[in-house]
Amino acid sequence: MSSSSHVRASFEEASQVLAAFLADSAQLEAVERFAEAAHATLVAGGKLMSCGNGGSMCDAMHFAEEWTGRFRGNRDALPAIAFSDPSQLTCIANDFGYAEVFARSVAAYGREGDLLLAISTSGNSPNVLRAVEVARERGIKTVGLLGKGGGELLEQVDIPIVVPLATNSDRIQEVHIKVIHITIEAVERRLFPENYA
Repeated sequence: MSSSSHVRASFEEASQVLAAFLADSAQLEAVERFAEAAHATLVAGGKLMSCGNGGSMCDAMHFAEEWTGRFRGNRDALPAIAFSDPSQLTCIANDFGYAEVFARSVAAYGREGDLLLAISTSGNSPNVLRAVEVARERGIKTVGLLGKGGGELLEQVDIPIVVPLATNSDRIQEVHIKVIHITIEAVERRLFPENYA
């Protein structure tokens, strides 16, 4: 197969994964619930938090910066934080073990009424599972962006969103970023309708 054929096949595979997601009414409903939860959190004065490993950490950071910065147009900054500070992560990992790197941050920053976005393409990341455990203990709502059937996090988060069909992390993450952007847009449309006139 030529290089151009591989490129086309990859785009077609990505399209098939997105089509499978769109065909799953439970996942679309979960995204709507995510948007409702994020909106309710912000209106009530809570904050949005996010965590993940590797590419999922990049998505967690992307999620946070869209709220504090600008998405479609200028508007007030909204409270969101990704647990991604290297000094905090390495300090916690050194003192308590890598499984605690996000849980300690949830304990430090999270309050009842906040929302935690937990991102894991496998659904089985031990440090993300621990973060969700601590969040639930503190009355913090949890959303999971997951793949590969959802793993252990499927039953642990309040709102699981699972990318179907895909078996590779890259394809799962491609849908995760779409969910993040579409959720932010849905919330912005309610909070700042003037940006969508």
